[in-house]
Amino acid sequence: MKLPHRRQFLHLAAGAAALPTVSRIAWAQAYPSRPVRIIVGFAPGGSADILARLIGQWLSERLGQPFVIENRPGAGTTIATEAVVKAPPDGYTLLLVATAAVTSALLYDKLNFNLIRDIAPVASISREPQILALHPSIPTNTVSEFIAYAKANPGKISMASGGNGTPAHIAGELFKMMTGVNMVHVPYRGQAPALTDLIGGQVQVMFVAMASGIEYIRAGKLRSLAVTTTMRSEALPNLPVLGDFVAGYESSAWYGLGAPKHIPSEIVDKLNKEINAGLADPKIKARLADLGGEVLALSPAEFGKLIAEETEKWGKVIRAANIKPE
Repeated sequence: MKLPHRRQFLHLAAGAAALPTVSRIAWAQAYPSRPVRIIVGFAPGGSADILARLIGQWLSERLGQPFVIENRPGAGTTIATEAVVKAPPDGYTLLLVATAAVTSALLYDKLNFNLIRDIAPVASISREPQILALHPSIPTNTVSEFIAYAKANPGKISMASGGNGTPAHIAGELFKMMTGVNMVHVPYRGQAPALTDLIGGQVQVMFVAMASGIEYIRAGKLRSLAVTTTMRSEALPNLPVLGDFVAGYESSAWYGLGAPKHIPSEIVDKLNKEINAGLADPKIKARLADLGGEVLALSPAEFGKLIAEETEKWGKVIRAANIKPE
């Protein structure tokens, strides 16, 4: 058999080497060709579920296939995360990643996955401030007054949260560490009953998610002292930033989408582009504002950096406060 000319052989070899790249690009261009699942580790109706449905609807309209929300609550979102880790890395199973996924991965010792290693960041969606909120019986009107009051009454102030390791809990523990105040943590089974008891005066303070607490604050049932993000919230523009009183303090709930590791980068880039286009849409921006959130449009690499930084930050708090799962 006659051997091919050297130039012809090199041309054929180059073409063969390019085949995987060509097929990956073609695959990404055809994606999605069937329905996509977004696994949410929270019950229906909460901020995470609403955001997933908002972005899912946008992607459905833009990409021509249903993006179906599948709620798998339990074990601090680790059940949902593990389901996505075990799924094929083909872009048809995505995870609603939230702050709780980071803290839960830090709380539970024996997990079958590593969040940073096994979940590929796809796109961030929003960042939601928390509010340092008090029952009106506490005789303070500023953060400085509250810190002084708490130091004068060590162990007499009850701090509610939706459970051990939840964003409200770790935000409060960070506040305690950075100010030296001594408050008694009272965990509840969910934010709703904690908020009910805060309004009723059974507990005195809570770091409340903006979406959950804003109407009670507007109605005067709770007194708000500050937001926990580094900038003021458009929803409550007159409320100061907690970091103005406690230098370096920041705590927020953030949300985004992840996928099983080894998902083709072309599909990640396609999803990131479409999600960021949605976050620039006035209707979606207005809906996020209604929920008390702010647009968080990052590249996959930037979102991965945020997850890594949050893991390091909250890991220190969880270890220092010796927080354990319930």
